[in-house]
Amino acid sequence: MNKKLLSILILVFTITTGFAQTRDELKSEQAAKKDSIKALQTSVDDLQKQIDAFPGWKFGAFGTIGASFSEFNNWYGQGSPNNSAGNITITVNPHAKLDREKYFWYNMAIINLSWVKFDDKDDPNDDDSFREASDVFNVTSLFGYKIAKNLAASTLAEYRTTLINNFNDPGYLDVGVGITWTPVENLIVVVHPLNYNFVFADNDAIFNSSLGAKVVANYNRSFGKLKFNTNLSAFMSYEDSDLSNWTWINSLSYTVWKGIGLGFELGLRDNKQEALNYAFNNWDSTGTDPQPDFNNVDNAIQVYTTFGLSYNF
Repeated sequence: MNKKLLSILILVFTITTGFAQTRDELKSEQAAKKDSIKALQTSVDDLQKQIDAFPGWKFGAFGTIGASFSEFNNWYGQGSPNNSAGNITITVNPHAKLDREKYFWYNMAIINLSWVKFDDKDDPNDDDSFREASDVFNVTSLFGYKIAKNLAASTLAEYRTTLINNFNDPGYLDVGVGITWTPVENLIVVVHPLNYNFVFADNDAIFNSSLGAKVVANYNRSFGKLKFNTNLSAFMSYEDSDLSNWTWINSLSYTVWKGIGLGFELGLRDNKQEALNYAFNNWDSTGTDPQPDFNNVDNAIQVYTTFGLSYNF
């Protein structure tokens, strides 16, 4: 009996020792493979840097997609106990860049569209359709001929309007010439003292084209999984400061898994012509309020923010 017990103990010890050896061997093999993968990834990254350094067109884009839907039935704790609501947001920031020894050509776009709905089921007269909430469309094309390492003579065309509602009413087209400065990588500063701001609108009593100066600054950078882009576009009219305007848009995207992540966008704008047009469209001509003009219009800073899922192309 003791011999049988001793034999069983020896067998169990042998199996346990074998398993322990096998586990340690597997861990050692796993560590070696991880080191190999790390070395290969470093090599791949170095090759990608060499590929990116070659002259030619470079394309890229990142954006944000957000959506939410809700429905309440007999939820008496709120003002509208029976309702359905929804929100859809799409932002895209594509670019195409060509950089040669003597010249460059940069093209980029900023698109931000969103729709919202709120349907109060107890109110048969409310609007239960999706309505536009944000509507931004901006396309820029910059061509420059290099006259120094970080300086170029350049020409710029920039068009901005809305897409969902009131397309090209107003629409703005800036065309001008001047210089472009690239002091550091990924930073572009455009200064065009000769620029004409074409304004397209049905109401030409409010919107006016004019000659002025154009300044554009764009910076984009990737920090690992984080992508950042900021773009400032300003027009300063020589004819009347009321015809000047600026727009500043900042975008962030953080990749979590296979191009999918989180995105955030903040847009700021100052445009007195648009403020006057809004005031005029909402002015009650039958009341006692005076007709709005540039002197009494409330020209508050326009702001929009977007947050949601993002996808990097």
